[in-house]
Parts: sequence; C-alpha cells; structure tokens
Amino acid sequence: MREIALHLLDIAENSVAAHATEISISVCEDLLNDRLTAVVLDNGKGMDAETARSVVDPFVTSRTTRKVGLGIPLFKAAAEMCSGGLEISSEPGKGTRLSVEFQRSHIDRMPLGDLSGTVLTLVVAFPEIHWLFQYCADLPNGKADFVFDDQPIKDALGIEPGRAAKEQAAIFCEPGVLGYIRVHLEEGVLSVQNYIQNNLVSQ
Repeated sequence: MREIALHLLDIAENSVAAHATEISISVCEDLLNDRLTAVVLDNGKGMDAETARSVVDPFVTSRTTRKVGLGIPLFKAAAEMCSGGLEISSEPGKGTRLSVEFQRSHIDRMPLGDLSGTVLTLVVAFPEIHWLFQYCADLPNGKADFVFDDQPIKDALGIEPGRAAKEQAAIFCEPGVLGYIRVHLEEGVLSVQNYIQNNLVSQ
C-alpha cells in the first residue's frame, strides 16, 4: 500500500473486526511544524500491552484470512523513514488508538490518496458503525477543518440503532443517498486541500 488512505482503510477494518461500534479517523496537515498526522480511534475490544506491542510485528495478525499481518508494520516503517513514527495505545474493553506521524515535506512521504473514497467505502460497507472523519490543516495564517459525522444522515433517513446491517447498507446504497454522501465528502476534503494550495501559492 503506497497511500495513507489505504492504510487507514486497513486499520479501520481491524477496528471493525475488534467489534467497535464507533470509529473515528482524523488526518491533519500541520504546515506550521511540517508534520502530517493520522489517527484511528475505536471503542472495540482493545488489547493488552503485550499484544499492542506485538502488532507491529509483520508475523502477528488477528485475522484468519492471512497468516502474515503486514499493514501496520509497513505503515510504521514508512513513517519512520520520513522522520516520523507510529504509536498504539490500547486497553482491553476500552478500545484502541493508533497514531502515525510523518514529516509532511519529506520526499519519500507517501501521498494521502483518496480520503473521501476511503471514508465512503467504510460508511457503506459497515453502516452499523458510527463513523466520524476529520480532515484539517494548520497554516501560518489560518486553519481549515472539515468534519463528517454519519449519525445525522442516519437520523434523517430514520435508521435506528440495532437495525440489521443489510437493511442499513441497502439504504446507503440508494443512488440519491450514496451520491449525497460522496459529494459531501469530496467537497469537504477538496475545500481543505484548496485552502492549503491557495495559501501556499500566496506565500
């Protein structure tokens, strides 16, 4: 995986497998300190300290579909090559927080990729989960911030907690609903990226 968005998708799917009911993803471009930070936070089953340390080992995985878990170790290695790092904090029964940081301007820093597409995929694939997404930028002369919360959309559609996932997915996949969510995410992410670009040009 050569994009941050794809790594975040992989980590969020781990949170789903950990039986999380709420998952938040945040990405922040800090141009003041030349850092790019991404965080995935969930309220899943969590891990003890030993397990949390071991998940950065490429030969340790909780998945049954493959014997080698490469996602987090590769993400950690990529961050460390760009003057950054990856940290995991977790507690059984209380969830997990994974944070990764890069030097934003580093020549080897992987691109962000399709953030809006990643969030859309997760919302549609796992509608029973409460998804939160934030994308922000800190610049010398201001800040841009986009926040997406799927709960108001669920409320507007009359989707109540506990409703069967297949029924929720069917509602989200209706062309009008899917189109609205896609456009909302794309416009939100683009607004932050345009803010960054316009301010860089003006400097």
